[in-house]
Amino acid sequence: MNHLHNLPASDNLPASRRIFSGDLGAPYTPLLPAPKPPYGADLVVLESTYGDRLHGGRKNRKEKLRQVIELALQDRGVILIPAFSIGRTQELLYEIEELIHRNRQRFAARNLPWEELEIILDSPLASRFTKLYRELQPFWDAEAHVKLKSGRTPLAFEQLTTIDNHRDHLHTVNYLKRKARPCIVVAASGMCSGGRIVNYLKATIGDPRTDILFSGYQAVGTPGRAIQKYGQKGGYVVLDGKRYDIHTLSGYSAHADQRNLVNFIKRMRKRPKHVRLVHGEPGAQQALRQKLEQLGIIVD
Repeated sequence: MNHLHNLPASDNLPASRRIFSGDLGAPYTPLLPAPKPPYGADLVVLESTYGDRLHGGRKNRKEKLRQVIELALQDRGVILIPAFSIGRTQELLYEIEELIHRNRQRFAARNLPWEELEIILDSPLASRFTKLYRELQPFWDAEAHVKLKSGRTPLAFEQLTTIDNHRDHLHTVNYLKRKARPCIVVAASGMCSGGRIVNYLKATIGDPRTDILFSGYQAVGTPGRAIQKYGQKGGYVVLDGKRYDIHTLSGYSAHADQRNLVNFIKRMRKRPKHVRLVHGEPGAQQALRQKLEQLGIIVD
């Protein structure tokens, strides 16, 4: 979600134009306008989550997502996608609908065509906001409107099953624990620190057929970070005080990267004299600091 805010003057800086970037997100998302730099500022407080990384373009991300899903489904297990309810979930649904549409003649798994792959959305908050996104269709970009005109519904497609109540949630968790049928489950929270994704993890993470696909940044100290760090090493994660072994996982991310963050500053008509980096680990902040200082900007 993109935010631009003017900050009040502080004791050690004169009154000036101050901007807080918020989470810039990645450009070229059909459901949201791309983040645009303001005309100028004296001070910018800039997030630096991926200040040390460069991501591939959207086309490459979609192809990677297809490859990751097909690889994960080779053993006909469950793919769990922890996702934040606002923004990231809707982006994922949009991209998955595109994959289903383009690959409907391919097999996502053995004896399972893409057009028969079930996508389970299990998050009350995400469900409500997905409905709001659909109501805001006039603000979608040209690409999304082409799909709508052709009769497609990127956020309400045939293969999408929405879990509305807690009883159905528990039934779905228990069913997947017993059957481990090939499907994709999208549920909050995005860092596995709470929400319905935790129940899916506890029920299926011990099954070697289960894959976890991360769609966003995993902060230090969260279960998601532990899974991301130790999952490919035969490690474990602790959920609600109980240890669960981890077998395999895959990764996918679409956040704003170093290039996007630098361009946000670089493309201002009046570049700021100062940038303050927040919301990033020390390594990411240091890498981004070096890039910004090359522009002659004071970074603290």
